[in-house]
Amino acid sequence: MDKYNNRETIANSSFWSTFFDTTRDGKRIFSYRMKRWILVISIHLFFFLSFFIDLQMLEGTLNGSRFLGFHMIDIYTTMQLFLATHEMPVNMIIGTSTILIVYVLVGGRSYCSWVCPYGILSEIGEKLHNMLVKKKIIKERKFDQRVRYIFWAIFLVLSATSGYLVFETFNVVGILSRMFVYGWTVALLWVVVVFLIEVFYSRRAWCTYVCPIGTTYGFIGKVSALRIQWNDNCDSCMVCHDVCFEPQVLEITKAKYKKQIEEKNITEQYITGADCTLCGRCVDVCHEDALKFDFRLKSLV
Repeated sequence: MDKYNNRETIANSSFWSTFFDTTRDGKRIFSYRMKRWILVISIHLFFFLSFFIDLQMLEGTLNGSRFLGFHMIDIYTTMQLFLATHEMPVNMIIGTSTILIVYVLVGGRSYCSWVCPYGILSEIGEKLHNMLVKKKIIKERKFDQRVRYIFWAIFLVLSATSGYLVFETFNVVGILSRMFVYGWTVALLWVVVVFLIEVFYSRRAWCTYVCPIGTTYGFIGKVSALRIQWNDNCDSCMVCHDVCFEPQVLEITKAKYKKQIEEKNITEQYITGADCTLCGRCVDVCHEDALKFDFRLKSLV
């Protein structure tokens, strides 16, 4: 993309061109989308190699794993397991605490864009969905994203009442993660169904309205140290809003909010919405460089 000279954005660029950015001085660099895809693929390649050739570097799946011997357990998986079995092994406490500390530092829902394998499929589905909407083949359908909290609670209640991790039957993230390590199963058909729903019915429906894993990391995201910082270079073009995975978190960039901030004599502010996945798409498309990643605790380091 060349956002400075041609005002290209993720929305009106070819899909593959969005993996590169052009700087103000004309230098070609990897976009945040490219960096995210490289990290997600690398993580699951390490999972595969640790199992296939006994690499013993990153063992297990995204539900529970060991990185160089350190346990890491998904927080929502721990909650389900505790409610289902009323047990909390020491290794699970250690592994969950490790993940909690990591995401308090690097940003809660960064898991969704920088780790989750379904995120890549969802981005492909998003591009196809937007293309069909643009051609008026389908309609854009949006719902209240707060419905995710209902799903979050329902799956926990089901774990408590059934003694079984019910969500894992439907968890497309877990299905894909296990597939990369142990091989595919018929459960992959459910992933295909979810993908088709996102292409033909509602953009990024799983991540936006259903997935309780992302919701859990969103709770952490409210206090996470790594955030997107906004400054008053913003000209309220709202391109960032158009390409954002969770556009409601960027309401602050609208003119009326900018005016409020100017009245308070503030030139910089953090995007602290719990739904922000820190995907970097807003940074990739901002032609005024008004958005950037920033570590809120840097003054303490």
